[in-house]
Amino acid sequence: MQGIVIKKNANLFTIESEDGLFHLSPSGKTKTSGIYVGDNVEFDRAITKVLPRKNLLIRPPLANLDKLFIVISQIPKPDFVLVDKLLIYCLINDIKPVLIINKCDITDDNFIKEVEKNYKNIIKILKLSAKNHQVQELEAEIQGICAMAGQSAVGKSSIINGIFQDELAITNTLSKKIMRGKQTTRLVTLYKLKGGYLADTAGFSMLDLSFVSKLKPNEISSYYLDFLEGRARCKFRSCLHESGDCGVIKGVQEGRISKLRYENYLKILNELKNSKKY
Repeated sequence: MQGIVIKKNANLFTIESEDGLFHLSPSGKTKTSGIYVGDNVEFDRAITKVLPRKNLLIRPPLANLDKLFIVISQIPKPDFVLVDKLLIYCLINDIKPVLIINKCDITDDNFIKEVEKNYKNIIKILKLSAKNHQVQELEAEIQGICAMAGQSAVGKSSIINGIFQDELAITNTLSKKIMRGKQTTRLVTLYKLKGGYLADTAGFSMLDLSFVSKLKPNEISSYYLDFLEGRARCKFRSCLHESGDCGVIKGVQEGRISKLRYENYLKILNELKNSKKY
């Protein structure tokens, strides 16, 4: 039989199949460390085989991710460099990204307009208020295996609770003193919805982004798709878009490329150039 791993607890895995739920351990030939939530597996009385994966995230441990919801809010102050790194991660791993602005019940309209100005042409944007249970738009977007990423205290767990109208995720209170929150989710579980699965990964801000350090400086701009469109395209193949007669710089100056996105690009580029590898 075949099924999907929806939960892992030590050496015991919960598998969902057409015949129901099964709680199984791996066979002697299958290593526990090689099985992840999201894996499609073959099983009998034990898990006998892990089927080929679309992708694999090590932290948090999750396989075959189809869609990533990148969650931001006005408070805490958004880290848009993190947002752009997550967009790059999605492009590399064949994951569809969706940007969520949460806490819209207490968010300034100018903040929303600024986010839309910088990102509406490159990613779908949803505006939610988990506190007011306004999460219907997100429910319609859940197809395949989905997960959330974002800084602590942006409301990822509250969004999950709003969708399921239950306390499935442990909510966390934002510290008024430091305006930041602490990671609360430690394990990954897939919860089934009509269109797919939502992973309870409130700690997804801890996504391993070490892949960025493995990229070459001249590769970064290829993941900024808005740099490659129309007249913004740079005519110099080896250009890092830092100075000179560059189409990307002209695009920023003429308002055809987001200044924020360009500044994020430069920060990531300098991070690479200043690393030990380069």
